[in-house]
Amino acid sequence: MASSLAVHHCSSVSRCQRVPWRLNGLGFHPLLTTTSSVIRAQKRVHLSRTYCTAKPFVVAEDEKYGNKQVISVTPRLYDYILSNVREPEILRELREETANMRGSQMQVSPDQAQLLAMLVQLLGAKRCIEVGVYTGYSSLAIALVLPESGRLVACERDAKSLEIARKYYDKAGVSHKVIVKHGLAMDTLESLLLNGEACSYDFAFVDAEKRMNQEYFELLLQLVRAGGVIVIDNVLWHGKVADPMVNDAKTLSIRNFNKNLMEDKRVSISIVPIGDGMTICHKR
Repeated sequence: MASSLAVHHCSSVSRCQRVPWRLNGLGFHPLLTTTSSVIRAQKRVHLSRTYCTAKPFVVAEDEKYGNKQVISVTPRLYDYILSNVREPEILRELREETANMRGSQMQVSPDQAQLLAMLVQLLGAKRCIEVGVYTGYSSLAIALVLPESGRLVACERDAKSLEIARKYYDKAGVSHKVIVKHGLAMDTLESLLLNGEACSYDFAFVDAEKRMNQEYFELLLQLVRAGGVIVIDNVLWHGKVADPMVNDAKTLSIRNFNKNLMEDKRVSISIVPIGDGMTICHKR
């Protein structure tokens, strides 16, 4: 659901100007609205965002949430977050090479990769699957923390991207941990099941064709053991999932997938607003 927002611009002399804003997924942008439209907007569920130089945050106006202040990540704050990511040198090299490529926005962010690696470590994971490798940033982050006997099945259909991924697996000394599967991920996942590998994986990460999320999830739920974790990327889709005016095929599929997950009793879930939004699913 779209949210009407209010922003307080606070100065050192404590003067504030309140103006209507709307979240569009890339940031907060002022809306040119009429009085009647503002009144209509106020009848909808909405947020109040107080923006000060030191403490930008979002507050849900529904009093049942207790006026909890939730941080709003500004460019300056995000730079600070990135400066506190422990990014291995090999990952930095890969990130910078990928940044010059077409489609570089598909690469997960360093803070996302750090979270994925930590989840793998917390699980004590030895067998992992990644659906959608691109140039290998997230898969390399995972492979680096896997034990020597660990294995990561990396599914990617683009051969050119895989060339870069393989180069960095070799450079990092983790090629023996990564089983590259070039082709359609659905075919690979189905073949793993046919090979008797159900319930034998500890962790899976999905960052591929968004309209296939439900299909990927159903297969991975069969491959991942009870107590294992499945993480799906881009579940907030640049904020489009919350905008009822956006109804393209990808947005609708992600919105429906999120709804289905919310009702799926086979997993415990948590949407984490990191990167473009990731849902962490714990198989029961």
